[in-house]
Amino acid sequence: MKLQDTLSNAEQELDTSKKVKIYLCGVTVYDESHIGHARTIIVFDVLRRYLEDKGIEIEFIQNFTDVDDKIINRAQAENTSAEAISTKYIENYFKDFDGLNVKHATNYPKATEHIEDIIKFIEKLIEKEIAYVSKNGVYFAVSKFPEYGKLSKKKIDELESGARIEVDEAKNNPLDFAVWKFSDVEPLWDSPWGKGRPGWHIECSAMSTKYLGENFDIHGGGRDLIFPHHENEIAQSESFTGNQFAKIWMHVGMVTIDGEKMSKSIGNIKSIKHVLENWGPNIIRLFCLSGHYSKPIDYSEELLKENLTKWRQAETCYYELIHANSENSEKVGSIVEKLGSEFDKALEDDVNTHLALSAFFQLVKEANRLAAEEKLGKEDAKIIKTEFLRMLKILGLNIPEMTEGMKQEIDTMIENREKFRQEKQFQEADQIRDKLNEMNIELIDHKGKTIWMKKENIKAEK
Repeated sequence: MKLQDTLSNAEQELDTSKKVKIYLCGVTVYDESHIGHARTIIVFDVLRRYLEDKGIEIEFIQNFTDVDDKIINRAQAENTSAEAISTKYIENYFKDFDGLNVKHATNYPKATEHIEDIIKFIEKLIEKEIAYVSKNGVYFAVSKFPEYGKLSKKKIDELESGARIEVDEAKNNPLDFAVWKFSDVEPLWDSPWGKGRPGWHIECSAMSTKYLGENFDIHGGGRDLIFPHHENEIAQSESFTGNQFAKIWMHVGMVTIDGEKMSKSIGNIKSIKHVLENWGPNIIRLFCLSGHYSKPIDYSEELLKENLTKWRQAETCYYELIHANSENSEKVGSIVEKLGSEFDKALEDDVNTHLALSAFFQLVKEANRLAAEEKLGKEDAKIIKTEFLRMLKILGLNIPEMTEGMKQEIDTMIENREKFRQEKQFQEADQIRDKLNEMNIELIDHKGKTIWMKKENIKAEK
C-alpha cells in the first residue's frame, strides 16, 4: 500500500509486515461534530477496515482534546464546568460516529487524563533548553528546531514577518508557542512552573508517543491541522526524542458548503446529527468517500441525491442476490475477481475511494443486469454476494442482513396477498400491502415471479 505523505510530498510505502500504528487527531469537545469531522474519520475508518481485511493488525489511537480555551469559554457561557461540557460532547461524539458505523479506536486518550505525561514531556524539553519558562507559561523555542516549517513548507522568516502572529511580549520569539499556560481558571493543575493547563499541541505529542512509541506509521487529521498543530507536534516530538516522529503524514481535505468554508459566523455548519437524521449513515459515507480524500469536497443536496440513487441500486443488488434460485450459470467468477482486484488496487493506491466505489458499483450493475435479464443463477449469486459483502464491509456500508426466518415471513405475506387478490378479497390484500409499506418493502416484478426488497428509510427522500 502506498500513501501520499505530506512531509516528503511523495508517495511512501506503508510497511504492513507488522502491526500498523495510526494516530488520528480527534475533536475538541466543545460543540457538536460536523460533516468535516465525519469525512476525516470515515476515510481513516476505511483505511483501517481495508488493512484488517488483509489480516493486518492495527493499533488505532484517536484523542479527545478535553481541555481548551473553547471548552472553558463554552462552560462560562453556559454557567457550567468544562468537564460537564467535554463529557456531554464526548457522549454525543459516540452517538454520531456509532450512527455512522465507524469502528471504535483501540484507545481514546483524553488530555485531562495525561497531565502527568504532558508535564514529564515539558520537563525534558526544558532540560534540553528547547522550552523556557516565561511570565505567562512555558514556551517552545522554535529557533532551537532548525527544521521548523518542513511539514507546511512555510519559511520561518516569512512566518516571523506575518501579521497574523499573535504578539506576546513574554515570548523570546513571536513564533514560539505555549506548551503550558499559567492560569487561575478551572480546570487547572499544579506543575513545577506554576498552576495552569497544557497548550493544545503538546497533548498529542505526549499521548501519541505514550501509546504508539517514538516512531509510528501514520499520523493523520484534516488539512487544517497541518499548520500550526502538526508542525508544532513535529517540532516538540522530534526535539524530545531525537528521532523521526511519524513515518507518514496523511491529511484529509475540507468539506465546503456551496464552495465556502463551514463556519459558525456564516451559519452553514452541517452537524452529523442533522445529516444522519435526514440521509442515514450509508449516504453520508458514500458522500464522504466519493472524491479523493486529499481534495476538498463540496456538500450539496444534489450530490447526496446522486449517492442515494446509487445506494438504491446496491440495495436492489443485495435482494436480487438473496432471492436468486434458478440453475442458470453465466460463469461470473472472472468478472467478480477482476472487480475485486480493481477495488483492492484502488485502495492500495493512496486510498482512492472514488475508484474503489467505481469497482463496487460496477459489481452492483453486473448483478442487477443479470437479474433483469433473468440470468442470475443461485451459484453465481453466491459468488457475487461474497465479494459484494466484502466490499460493503470495507466501505463501512450496511444493509441489515435478512435471516431466513425474516425472509420466510415476508415471502408468506406476499403469497397471502396474492391469494387474497385472486379471491377478490381486496380489503385483506390491501391490509397486507399497507403492512409491507410500513416495513419499507418494495416489490420487484420479474417474468413469472415477484421478489421484494427492504429499502432503508431515508427521511430526505420523502
